[in-house]
Amino acid sequence: MPQSPFGGHGPETGASVLDYEIAQQKAEILGSMGQQVEQALARLRAFDEEGADEPDRRTALLDEAADKAWALMIQRELSGLRHWEAVVKAYGIPHEVLNRMGRVQPSVRT
Repeated sequence: MPQSPFGGHGPETGASVLDYEIAQQKAEILGSMGQQVEQALARLRAFDEEGADEPDRRTALLDEAADKAWALMIQRELSGLRHWEAVVKAYGIPHEVLNRMGRVQPSVRT
């Protein structure tokens, strides 16, 4: 009889296969979201290194990084991963980005 994909010694069941697939999907989503955070932070750092005097552009980059980091934190919590301090350290998320996380942007009416 097939064994559980989790490395246990119990038989593989429909539920264990589904649990494995769900865990795999969560890992893929978290990995993708982590890459998005890294890319947004890299754009912000590159802009800061240029020293350009474009405060609106910098604000947009800060907001983007904050939105990506916030989405990652929410997805982690939904996946049962509650401690985000290590994520902040691992990604090097600056306080300026952290302070913007979860902020609702006003909608622009035309």
